[in-house]
Amino acid sequence: MSKYLKRLVAPESWHIPKKVQKFVMKTAPGPHNADALPIGVWLREHIGLAQNASEVRKILHQRDIIVNGRACKDPQMGLGVFDIVSIPKLGKHYRIQFDVRGNLSAVEIPAESAKTRLCKIRNKTTVKGGKVQLNLAFGANILADNTYRAKDSVVVTLGTDGEDRFRIVDHFPFAEGNMATIVGGKHSGKVARIVEIVKTASSVPNRVILADDSAGERFETIEEYVFMVGRSAIAPELEALA
Repeated sequence: MSKYLKRLVAPESWHIPKKVQKFVMKTAPGPHNADALPIGVWLREHIGLAQNASEVRKILHQRDIIVNGRACKDPQMGLGVFDIVSIPKLGKHYRIQFDVRGNLSAVEIPAESAKTRLCKIRNKTTVKGGKVQLNLAFGANILADNTYRAKDSVVVTLGTDGEDRFRIVDHFPFAEGNMATIVGGKHSGKVARIVEIVKTASSVPNRVILADDSAGERFETIEEYVFMVGRSAIAPELEALA
């Protein structure tokens, strides 16, 4: 299977030039879907740390790029929403998120904010011993108590050791009145307050009505595109979203 695809058919969310070259690196299978931005493309096209694929491989081989607390060595590894990327040699840290145009962008954040990551709970299961396992949307699984629900968001630590890695330090329930950002559809990148959750007794996705108080507007999206980012207000460490 090819490791490249034509630039003309690359996802619009990558926000890369389409006609400067014929091909671009393809996203490898991983925690995010095929629209995730390959880290090799991010290093070349977005922040300019590499000029070609050879330089990308050299940077990654030296373990200079840390993604969610672990060194990344695969140039095709996909970066998705709320991934944390650190470059220790430069003292820089970034959070991947959608801008108001629906493009994946990297927002520079302080070192303290890079120690945690916001995660959406995809679902939860019961494992051996009757313990509850939270299955997170970016591929990680953690054990927790039964107070968390699917579609809630949790903030977890990104330490390198077992004791301080994926420890829950905050929790934002999927509930009316709480703050959310939109990660899909025409409202991608907006931050708003949930006004109403409309449940549908069919295969049609549940609808969510939100209010953007700063713009004085209301809009509607589907449940899948809603990512919780705070309770009555956006969490302080995520204020760059607003």
